[in-house]
Amino acid sequence: QLQASGGGLVQPGDSLRLSCATSGGTFNFNAMAWFRQAPGKERTFVSVINWSGGYTYYAASAKGRFTISRDVATYTVYLQMDNLLPEDTAVYYCAAGVDKALSYYATTGDMDYWGKGTQVTVSS
Repeated sequence: QLQASGGGLVQPGDSLRLSCATSGGTFNFNAMAWFRQAPGKERTFVSVINWSGGYTYYAASAKGRFTISRDVATYTVYLQMDNLLPEDTAVYYCAAGVDKALSYYATTGDMDYWGKGTQVTVSS
């Protein structure tokens, strides 16, 4: 089970840190990722991290402003979002994959597990 948290209402230029906690069963993920879905739009890839090595991959819109990280002790993944823009407004979802390459997850969104989303609203 994946549980995302940390969303909220912020102003442009502000920061937020999203968390995704895992629970239940055996942790067998090779990667965890963040996706987002803006109102009226399809869900899109934001970032993914390889669990064992910490390698990361970002969407162009996230690169330089967002940072994905993981805590291997608590099986938690984070998304630090800085310099937020109104166009970052979306429901953010965390997801996990068990055996594919990061690029596959980024391009297909074909994750094995999904959590419920957390709303991020950037507005002045």
